[in-house]
Amino acid sequence: MHKAHVYFTNFRTKAFGDGLPTKLKKMILKAGIGNIELQGRFVAIKLHFGELGNISYLRPNYARAVADVIKDLGGKPFLTDCNTMYPGKRKNALEHLECAWENGFTPLTVGCPILIGDGLKGTDDIAVPVTGGEYVQEAKIGRAIMDADVFVSLTHFKGHEMTGFGGAIKNIGMGCGSRAGKTEQHSSGLANIDEDLCTGCKACLKECANDALHFNPETKKTTVDHDNCVGCGRCLGACNFDAISFENDDAYELLNRRMAEYTKAVVDGRPQFHISLIVDVSPNCDCHGENDVPILPNIGMFASFDPLALDQACVDACLKAKPLPGSQLADNLSNPDFTDHHDHFTNSTPESEWRSCLEHAQKIGLGTREYELIVVK
Repeated sequence: MHKAHVYFTNFRTKAFGDGLPTKLKKMILKAGIGNIELQGRFVAIKLHFGELGNISYLRPNYARAVADVIKDLGGKPFLTDCNTMYPGKRKNALEHLECAWENGFTPLTVGCPILIGDGLKGTDDIAVPVTGGEYVQEAKIGRAIMDADVFVSLTHFKGHEMTGFGGAIKNIGMGCGSRAGKTEQHSSGLANIDEDLCTGCKACLKECANDALHFNPETKKTTVDHDNCVGCGRCLGACNFDAISFENDDAYELLNRRMAEYTKAVVDGRPQFHISLIVDVSPNCDCHGENDVPILPNIGMFASFDPLALDQACVDACLKAKPLPGSQLADNLSNPDFTDHHDHFTNSTPESEWRSCLEHAQKIGLGTREYELIVVK
């Protein structure tokens, strides 16, 4: 496979010159986004709006820059993300949109509509075949994302407590999965119901196709028959009271491989373009309701038609950078009893694992890890 082109520009600007959003526009045009036929086509821009309380997510200004370029090229962009599997401020479309608005993402600020990809309760998904999938045969992807004619990812490249880093593949694979899709990637486990939180509303019963949920008329609670439960996660989206949960009990390597396969389901056979910004590199995911001191300095903006090459280029750039003083990474390295793994992501969170994701992504044909870095000034 030939080398993919990955375009890069740093965060430096000149006094009285162009600002960073304009610099981002120039970079993605140079990278070839205009080569995609966009006239009159719906364009999904997938990004993370940030959990409420977290302030390390990408600023809306960057999303506006991408949306403006797409509109200038005749496209019809919308920002999108799918609901979370965990209780929080983004588990249904109403709260998710409110969270996005509070974090600065509104149609006025970003210049385009905002849609939650898997609908009101996270159950509006579509089964998408995974060509060459070893762990996932059909990925459960938010319907609005698959309905779009063109797919663009806009990623905040950062650390992650499970997958080592959160890059384009995580933004796409995990982010585009519906609540059931996220459950499938995170766990091979079965549903559990907290009777203290269960209200006996029976909404989950309508979603179970395997006779695994039973309502007890005496306790007025729903219980799970684990002999029948297949772990599909459909009940998760039906419960408005956070009574249903799945343990995140799968090995991180398996999580990474499923995530790569979900990404392939989203991008296979459709026009696509990918952007990653290495900025405010928090040690943990933007799904957290807080963020810690960045572990690495701001490096720059990257773009490519290949999400795997993009992730590899971002990883390489991060591994060459020096840890920031006072960060989780620096604190670990200053501990005399700490074992240096010579890897910033592993050193920041030693229990995490990231290599299996890129290795499996290449194996299933998602892209290539070989790239040529083209610097845009």
